[in-house]
Amino acid sequence: MKIGQQTVGTVDVLSPHDALVEEGAEQFVSKLRAALNGRNPRVVVDMRNVGYVDSMALEGLVNVSDELRSRSAQLKLCAVTPTCREIIELTGLNDRFQFFEDVDGAVRSFI
Repeated sequence: MKIGQQTVGTVDVLSPHDALVEEGAEQFVSKLRAALNGRNPRVVVDMRNVGYVDSMALEGLVNVSDELRSRSAQLKLCAVTPTCREIIELTGLNDRFQFFEDVDGAVRSFI
C-alpha cells in the first residue's frame, strides 16, 4: 500500500492511497503510530483516496485517537469519502474524530 507522508508546518499529514483493509490497514496503523512517537503528535489523515475501511483499520484509528486524547489532542480526518464516512457513522465512532473538508482546514485547526 502506498502511504504518502508530508509535514505541513508542524503537522504530519498521512495520505493512504487504497482501501484500508487487512495488511494495508496494518501498515497504515504502524505508520500512524510512528507519527505519534515524534516530538509533536499533530496528525491529520487525508482520506480522499480511501474507498473503504475494514474493522482492523477502524480499530487502529480508534486506538490512535484514544492515545491522542490521553495527551489532550484529537485525531483529525479530512476529505473522508462518503462510503468511509458512512462506515464510521454506522459504527458510532464519528465522535472519536474531528472531520474536515480538506488538509488545509485540518492543519489550520491546530492554530
